[in-house]
Amino acid sequence: MERKHDRTRLIPSPRLAAALTLSAWLAGCAVTSEPPGGDHARPIPEQHEAWFAGGLEADIDSGDWSRINRAQDFIDEGRYDDAIDYLEPLVARDVPPAYYEMAKLYDQGLGVEENPNEAARLYGRAIERPSSIRGHASLNLARLYLEGRGVERNDVLAYYLLWQAKDADLDRNAEVLLAELLAEGGEGVEADPELARELYEQAAAQGQEQAFEALAKAHASGGWLEEDPAEAMDYAQRYAEVLQEEAADGDVDAMLQLASLYSAEGLLGDQPEQRIQWLQRAAEAGDLDALARAGRDMTQAGEYRQGIELLEDAARQGHVEAMTYLGQALLEPESGQPEPVRAERWLREAAEAGSVDAQVILGRALVEGQGGLNDLPRGMSLLEQAAERNHPLALAQLGSLYMDDERVAGQPYVAVDYLERGHELGHPWATQQLGAAYLDGRGIEQNPERAQELLRSAAERGQSGAMRILGEAYLEGEALPFHPSRGEALLTQAAQAGDTTAMTQLGEAYLDGPLDGNPSEGVRLLTQAAQQGDAYAMVVLGRAYRNGDGVERDLSEANRWLTRAREAGHESADDALTYVQRDLGAEGNIEALVAAAEDGHPGAMADLGRAFLDGDGLERDPQRAERWLERAHQEGHAGAAASLGRLYLDRGDSERAVDYLEAAVSRGHAAARADLGEAYLTGNHVERDVDRGLELLTEAAESGAHHAAFLLGEAYQNGDGVDADAEQAERWYQQASDAGAVYARAALGLALMRGEGAIAQDVERGHELLLDAAEQGHPGAQASLGREYLRGENVELDPERGANYLYEAASQGHRSARLALAEAYLSARGLEQANQEQALLWLDDVFESEGQLAVETLRQLLTDEEALAAASDVEVEGEE
Repeated sequence: MERKHDRTRLIPSPRLAAALTLSAWLAGCAVTSEPPGGDHARPIPEQHEAWFAGGLEADIDSGDWSRINRAQDFIDEGRYDDAIDYLEPLVARDVPPAYYEMAKLYDQGLGVEENPNEAARLYGRAIERPSSIRGHASLNLARLYLEGRGVERNDVLAYYLLWQAKDADLDRNAEVLLAELLAEGGEGVEADPELARELYEQAAAQGQEQAFEALAKAHASGGWLEEDPAEAMDYAQRYAEVLQEEAADGDVDAMLQLASLYSAEGLLGDQPEQRIQWLQRAAEAGDLDALARAGRDMTQAGEYRQGIELLEDAARQGHVEAMTYLGQALLEPESGQPEPVRAERWLREAAEAGSVDAQVILGRALVEGQGGLNDLPRGMSLLEQAAERNHPLALAQLGSLYMDDERVAGQPYVAVDYLERGHELGHPWATQQLGAAYLDGRGIEQNPERAQELLRSAAERGQSGAMRILGEAYLEGEALPFHPSRGEALLTQAAQAGDTTAMTQLGEAYLDGPLDGNPSEGVRLLTQAAQQGDAYAMVVLGRAYRNGDGVERDLSEANRWLTRAREAGHESADDALTYVQRDLGAEGNIEALVAAAEDGHPGAMADLGRAFLDGDGLERDPQRAERWLERAHQEGHAGAAASLGRLYLDRGDSERAVDYLEAAVSRGHAAARADLGEAYLTGNHVERDVDRGLELLTEAAESGAHHAAFLLGEAYQNGDGVDADAEQAERWYQQASDAGAVYARAALGLALMRGEGAIAQDVERGHELLLDAAEQGHPGAQASLGREYLRGENVELDPERGANYLYEAASQGHRSARLALAEAYLSARGLEQANQEQALLWLDDVFESEGQLAVETLRQLLTDEEALAAASDVEVEGEE
């Protein structure tokens, strides 16, 4: 900051008094300097050329200097009227130093009302003729033109005035102001960063603190000179040293500047201890502003209690901003509990003392229930009062309240009026909300172009909510054109600014939305938002873990996040959690399955019923099974109805079974269609209805039920209720086989091998299908192959291989394979007359007692022609 030289002694010592005898001669000499620096600016305006012209120096005698210096003494003593009495006669005689001293009084408002316009006029008169104060007056006038204070801003005039002041070698800040203008240029002034750097360095060599500060900023990240952290730090430290010297002399402004240097945005980086130390020094020097700032900074730096004490000290001394800081800090403590009573007291006192900010803070707390305060009517009244005084935040808050329909009845048109006013006053939150209103057409006619303009404006001012709203609109592609790259960029920017909703939206877009190819980043963003308390992020993350989207499937993690979401009160968490519990139940976690069922999840009820029915994970209990299945059925669960239908078919209660199966079919259950279709096709449990059976089986097969396809294949292969049809039979067999039904592959293979039924014989293809099914462990295929190898009719005779296949099928309990082996075994021992039951019992004993030895024995026995004939004559049945 610049410190003005309020006093300019032009006759500094008696040693120079003799020089005054030469004044008459000097008065006749001409000053011939030309305006400097013309290479960077437009020409000097014609009406101001006299300010920079040479000519005769003003005739000022020793008496004039004596009166001027006496006037300065009066100014130092605060006797401004006496000073003016001394200066006015000199002004009337056009003495330049008198103009200069009078201009300073108007410039600073000393003894007269501050009037920068009059000050500019007087400074201009002071430099119309060369004199020893021309440089000082030029500098002060240049400042007025740079600031546009009292005169219209004019960078060209300021430029020439600053060069004139610089050439006068004043030991003031002309070089700094000139460098500042040249660093970026101005209206009619060309930028010259290199010259600006040289000017700053000249000023720095003279020890000017402003130059140190400017060069530190210029070399820092984002500065206008080449980034050089070492240079930036060096200049910042030199700046701090100058300030420390001034602070040591009691300069409170220097103490405050030092505190700013150690702030988060300061040149020396965030050093809370140093910052607070200088603020405390300033406070001890009696600066109430510093005391308030120290208290505020300490509350924000973790020294909450000490900060509160300082704020309360300043507040008791009547510092209104301290009262406001204090009330806000007590409402939102970084640690500990809010103190709403004390907070309200200080905010109320600040508001009564005229602080509109305090009025707004208290009003917002009352309407939002912040810190334990809750009084909607009073809060609205405070906000309305602040809005009448055009407080931007109050207008934005009222707009939000009337737009959202939460705390007050929605009045969108009223909301838009508040938001328009807040936007015009430059509040970015009001701009954001107004943009959202135009986007949705809420309270105002929809206007996507205007919405886009407003939201971009708010986003450029750091409003993360505007980035999020605009990004979401680009991804949705409804109100605004679909533009995923813009949407992604804006949501990323909002997420980086800490907007957890943006993190969630972006994460969900990476997992399920229009932004493909980065699911792991989606999970990372969702985790970050969930860890910061975003309940919907917890829900989406729980679903991701349940489905394995972007992360390895982990039902325990899904359960954990969804449980947290439910505890946070998110409405969709319950349903999602129940699905996870059902999945956990399916993996064997019966407790989770029971919890899901008791929470009313129909699928969990059905799963629990089937678990009780099968004794899967808990003790078998048909009655409880039926009860849970019935509850699920009543909730409309198709699978539960299908399970009940099969249950009653097994019990022989055909009428109830058909009712349940019909209910399951009406709900789209493919397996129930297959069961019911089979019943109608065969006439088992119901009166036979071939057309209805074929219709149901076809619907089930076409919806992916492979068993229904198999049944259709069987029907067309065997002509069971329909005309035999090789093409249809093979089509349905093949569909079931392709869907993974190995038994359908075995059936098709057997049909092709033998050529019996509708399908024509194709031994090679049939053999290939049977081998494939046998290798997958299908006992029917193994048994069929065993018999074929023993017979040697369709394939080459191979008793050993046949015995192996029969033994593998028999080991899995295949009845006809076991029977074939038993009869071969008994026949070889001369016991052909034993009945099948006795034969199978004997064979069981062989398997249990002899194991692999039995296989070798059977292989040997089957080389006997009679045993071979006995084994090959047994009809092999296919089994699913």
